[in-house]
Amino acid sequence: MARRFAVIITIWALLQLYVGARLVGFGTSVPSLLGWAAMAVIMALPIGAMMAGRVRGLPAPALFSWAGFIAMGAGSLLLVFVLAGDVLHLRSLLGVPVFAAGIVGLTAVLLAAGAWRAARPRVVSVDVPIADLPEALQGFRIVQLSDLHIGPTLGQAFVNRVVDTANGLAPDLVVLTGDVADGFVAGLRADVAPLGRLAAPHGKFFVTGNHEYYWDAPGWVKEMRSLGFDALVNSHRIIEHGGSRLLIAGITDHTASRGVAGHQSDAKAAMAGAPPSDVKVLLAHQPTAAYLSHAEGFDLQLSGHTHGGQYFPFNLLVRLFQPFVSGLHRLEQMWIYVSRGTGYWGPPFRLGAPAEITVISLVRA
Repeated sequence: MARRFAVIITIWALLQLYVGARLVGFGTSVPSLLGWAAMAVIMALPIGAMMAGRVRGLPAPALFSWAGFIAMGAGSLLLVFVLAGDVLHLRSLLGVPVFAAGIVGLTAVLLAAGAWRAARPRVVSVDVPIADLPEALQGFRIVQLSDLHIGPTLGQAFVNRVVDTANGLAPDLVVLTGDVADGFVAGLRADVAPLGRLAAPHGKFFVTGNHEYYWDAPGWVKEMRSLGFDALVNSHRIIEHGGSRLLIAGITDHTASRGVAGHQSDAKAAMAGAPPSDVKVLLAHQPTAAYLSHAEGFDLQLSGHTHGGQYFPFNLLVRLFQPFVSGLHRLEQMWIYVSRGTGYWGPPFRLGAPAEITVISLVRA
């Protein structure tokens, strides 16, 4: 982890040096020096933000995190716009001052717009057609939350709004498909506490995402259970509804769980001893788990992780690395629904990939 972090820091610093060279240049005038001072802040603050939750005694850690993640977003957008400007030769066409002012102004506008949207997840309704669905399960409603990332920039007020919205959707079942928080349980217990108010006739279920393993996965599993969630660690439950059976299984994150005893992701173990059922639903944080799980006969997999790319242009670039980015997909006989996430990670904004609270309705194919 330390080596990866060092590589990321180095790449980030080199990219921002490139941005600075194109926007500021290498003069010794006061504007140039101020410009490089701003670039130095953009280089340094994100590194501090990612470390803030692990440094004891840091003054005003929340403020530090806010500043660092905003700087991360600003640096990302500046890089994209500078690259695009160079490809289009806008710097030479417009001149350096106009080019730089335009990019900085556009970045500021998009940061403000994206920040307003980020903490306001919309309700997305999705019908999933299931072959031979029993009449009793027609219209069965599953409310999915994912990637809340409760932490320095998303706290109790946000969680309360999400819970109120989810409860108002009258779900039969609630699921949370990983990445509930970014931090240790002791520091975020009060912020996640409203999740205890989530209510549905057939209960609420949780599976771990990769971010739980960056902090304390066993601790978060225990905390979610204390809030009334059934935390599925490679296991399943049977839900009886109107004389029909729905199986809901959950696996741990398959990329990050190997270092925790008893947590290595295993879809086969999740189905061990399962009785016959009418519909089989799998909760798996990462969409790519579908390639490991579809052989177990699931009808539907609910995932998150991608954030839909979170903001432009990464909502386009993520498609180069993820086969299922957002929305409803099909892998052989299994449906896969990928949530764009209910919260966000890092930069507190979204552009082109709105946050969502999802209502999954089972319907007869």
